[in-house]
Amino acid sequence: MRIIEVITEHHRLKELAAIARDQGATDVWPGPQDDENRRSLRILVTPKTRQPVLDGLQAAMGEQGRILLLPVDASLPREEDEEEILSGGASREELYDQIDRGARLDRDYMGLVFLSAIVASIGLVEDNVAIVVGAMVIAPLLGPNLGLALGTSLGDRDLIVRSLKTNAAGLSVATGIGIAFGLFWGLDYESKELMTRTVVGLDSIMLALASGAAAVLSLTNGLPTALVGVMVAVALMPPVATMGMMLGAGRWDLALTAGLLLAVNIVCVNLSAKLVFLLKGVKPRTWLEKRQAFQSMRVYILFWVVALVVLAGAIMLDNLSG
Repeated sequence: MRIIEVITEHHRLKELAAIARDQGATDVWPGPQDDENRRSLRILVTPKTRQPVLDGLQAAMGEQGRILLLPVDASLPREEDEEEILSGGASREELYDQIDRGARLDRDYMGLVFLSAIVASIGLVEDNVAIVVGAMVIAPLLGPNLGLALGTSLGDRDLIVRSLKTNAAGLSVATGIGIAFGLFWGLDYESKELMTRTVVGLDSIMLALASGAAAVLSLTNGLPTALVGVMVAVALMPPVATMGMMLGAGRWDLALTAGLLLAVNIVCVNLSAKLVFLLKGVKPRTWLEKRQAFQSMRVYILFWVVALVVLAGAIMLDNLSG
């Protein structure tokens, strides 16, 4: 359950309240008027009615006024199917806010990439699984990939471009740190944690597809804690750190297979995330935006499917030659 709070001019209150009721809002009640002749309208909505009410309000208000989405921990008196009502999924706006934060290229993101890459590299060369898992949980590289999938679902070009830039910057920094470790830190090729990231098979594809789908399901169902398991299952930092270290050490063959594992994880996360967004009905509000999103969606899915087929072929060739 959520409370939608609308802050708008006094004379629009009845119109917006009628829209909310028409879209199935559970309850609607007005707030007091302020010194600027504005009033607040609070609207109680269930997961089923949240998105229609939000869309109706946005269509009516445009850029005027403000809409806030507030959480509800409990509602009394209890209604039928209360557990289902309170544990419902996230709206389009909530998803955008969560994923957009992880796709921003700022000092915080670059700091997380830097620290995660160092932690992952130390864990790999020391063959310490606890340290590697620590780097996995930080998982800064997952955010921009989910942002890319959501951006194409909504036809949001700004989010797509921002996610691509953030992803490229993060991968570049992580690779550079890995190269530095490979140049100046003697690598132990007996390290199980390190050498595991130089082996890729068709099972890696299935794991990455399932993990990418689980990441989006955890977000759309309002269960962000499940993301921790996803971060560990389909970690992007250890493969990119391994690839960098092998490049720094001059082991081009191992760098290639580590890069192949990284590419498989990125492609599968993006493809499965996009498919889950599609199945969950995450799409823009207006007709024109939906048309643009549909066009980008077809290109996006085709691109990642082709990339996945190419990678699967490369994996089979590598396994045959090995």
